Amino acid sequence: MSSIHTIGVLGAGQMGAGIAQTAAQADFSVKLADRDLATAEQGKSKIGAQLKKLVEKGKMDAATVEKILSKIQPVESSAQFKGCELVIEAATENPALKFKLFQDLDAVCDPNTILATNTSSISITLIASQTKRPSLVAGMHFMNPVPIMKLVEGIRGIQTSDETFAIVKSVSEKMGKTFVSVKDIPGFAVNRILMPMINEAIQTVYEGIATVEDVDTAMMLGTNQPMGPLTLADFIGLDTCLAIMEVLHQGLGDSKYRPSPLLRQLVTAGWFGRKTKKGFYDYKSETPVPLRW
Repeated sequence: MSSIHTIGVLGAGQMGAGIAQTAAQADFSVKLADRDLATAEQGKSKIGAQLKKLVEKGKMDAATVEKILSKIQPVESSAQFKGCELVIEAATENPALKFKLFQDLDAVCDPNTILATNTSSISITLIASQTKRPSLVAGMHFMNPVPIMKLVEGIRGIQTSDETFAIVKSVSEKMGKTFVSVKDIPGFAVNRILMPMINEAIQTVYEGIATVEDVDTAMMLGTNQPMGPLTLADFIGLDTCLAIMEVLHQGLGDSKYRPSPLLRQLVTAGWFGRKTKKGFYDYKSETPVPLRW
């Protein structure tokens, strides 16, 4: 554990920024990279804006915010990850993209650097095989929003060493997370359970069984969920939900994982949920409005 001082985070979007913030709060030094320096700096600015809200609510003081932000250094590219003992990739859930990123990381990072991926469904064994250091590759699946959610799914590929897995577990715990060990199977544990439920909720709307708002209300009041599955899908991103369902369907070969046609239609239309202001709800006004088909 003492060997990890500096963490590289590749991806400055919602997940990457959340991981960077959480790592900095745990007193790690963080190098934050994306496709260019401006995007990485934008990610740090969003972290600052989130922390400022905590100050306004009296949940954090300004000095603590400054200390956290001082631990995060936006960098031009992953080529600046030299000196990082651990790199966590948090890019879009696209296998081809992740394979390319890990090939690049393998080329630029120090030989002993551990490479972790925040993938929510893609095989760690397959990602590790893109590198010349497969024993140093593991899965660290953080939940969204990262600074709030307490879970990290730890996934070891068939090549992952015991030492590597012990280190990512220790880092996760230092970040204040509960670490659960999961087999390298499509969807792992959380999304193996969660995504088929969301997909079935979408299919329920597609078949006209219930409206968007009634599905969400029924699941919140009937099963005590904090938010309905369609609201959650919009929060996660419908493009991400579709990508995970496709991994489940292709990887497990069972028709029960086939994505709902409505999910495909919404993604094709570019309606990804909150990040595009439209999904199962319209987010252009202050109060989300459920859509009907």
